[in-house]
Amino acid sequence: MNINDVCCVDIEKMLYEGSALARYNSVPVFIEGGCPGDTVKIKIIKINKKYLIGEILEIIKPSEYRVKPLCPMFKVCGSCNWQYIDYNEQCIQKRNILKETIKRITGFDFDVKDTVKSPKIIEYRYKIQYPVSQTKVSERIITGYYKKNSHDIVNIKYCPIQPDIINIINEFIKEQAQKLKISGYVEKNNKGLLKHIIYRVSSDQKQILIIFAINSNILDIKLKQLAEILMSKYKNIVGICVNYNPIKTNVIMSDNTEAIIGNTYYIEELEGIKYRVSANSFFQVNPFSAVNIFNTIKKLIKERVKTPTILDAYSGVSSIGLWLCDVASKVVSVEEVKSASCDAIYNAELNNISNIEIINDDASKTFLKFIKNGIKFDVTIIDPPRKGSTQEALENLIQLTDKYLIYVSCNPSTLARDMNILINNGFNPIYIQPFDMFSHTYHIETLVMFEKKI
Repeated sequence: MNINDVCCVDIEKMLYEGSALARYNSVPVFIEGGCPGDTVKIKIIKINKKYLIGEILEIIKPSEYRVKPLCPMFKVCGSCNWQYIDYNEQCIQKRNILKETIKRITGFDFDVKDTVKSPKIIEYRYKIQYPVSQTKVSERIITGYYKKNSHDIVNIKYCPIQPDIINIINEFIKEQAQKLKISGYVEKNNKGLLKHIIYRVSSDQKQILIIFAINSNILDIKLKQLAEILMSKYKNIVGICVNYNPIKTNVIMSDNTEAIIGNTYYIEELEGIKYRVSANSFFQVNPFSAVNIFNTIKKLIKERVKTPTILDAYSGVSSIGLWLCDVASKVVSVEEVKSASCDAIYNAELNNISNIEIINDDASKTFLKFIKNGIKFDVTIIDPPRKGSTQEALENLIQLTDKYLIYVSCNPSTLARDMNILINNGFNPIYIQPFDMFSHTYHIETLVMFEKKI
């Protein structure tokens, strides 16, 4: 087999990070844009010792699961790379990817439940982060998502996975920025003012918070003018902030955020529980799937422990901790980010919840204090970032947990790695449930409940 060789293959399944898998003479071939059940003609574009990478030249026989993508920008935008796959099949593939990843890394063939579907598969994304740039000749402001494997922005006018009101507001912002001569950021030379526009939206779309991330430490008067125009035009906007981020970095927002006009936060309400979410605070992108996850956690705990003590580690605005207060004797939420902890304290008061303690401190230091003082919890909940937990943190949490540990993950590989640590320390996974948090993408949200061996 050589570069540019052409062959026909059958697509077997999808892989994490979006590619499809086929085989040629028993050698794995990774193919962008393949769908399970396709027969395709491909060209070999890369040869590795253990695998090949192919490019589709022709779909000879399309799969029964191949559908027309929702978005006209699908082929150029690098965001929703599974839109061409039937939604039910997406969920099946996610469950299979999770199960195979866990088996490959842990060596155990655990039972994995079927993927819980997202209640909404369009207009489900309620946190949007658009990079901003400017064309060289016309100086037109553009916003959108990056092309796959690049930092070239695809100018998006309409995105079906976010609320349509954001499409409308975003187009208006681009027009007004052009009129006010607000410059867009050019990454190559680190010039231009406006780097990102971030939208935070409540699930009922009645509250919208907008953040302008800028390449400066000073608020430009033109941004203030833009903010005033926006607030007067759109009644759902509750605040417009500026985030000062002049360093050339891939980090979208620095810690330095302030209000230009209105609030620095929005209020989300899910099944009667209200959350204040500040500009820099984490909250689930898909609030509808978040409710499914929160309710599953509550059900699992309620079935096993009566009025437990609960440790909500890396808790953010205490979205999970507050959800569980009505089945717990006490919840302790630990969060390092100050704005998130302030939100959590406010949220406890907002919901008249008194059996929760909010601790704003370095998690590792807090865990060690608990261990030193002999404090333990019936249930521990951890929801780490994509890189997973550290071994040190897991070892501390193992000592702090008496009965059950619940791990919420957005990355099957780091989840499986961390599962090994927990299994080797006497925690057995008794419930593994994938959720579709990011429809039409390869991303998988997973809840695993571990039971401590007695």
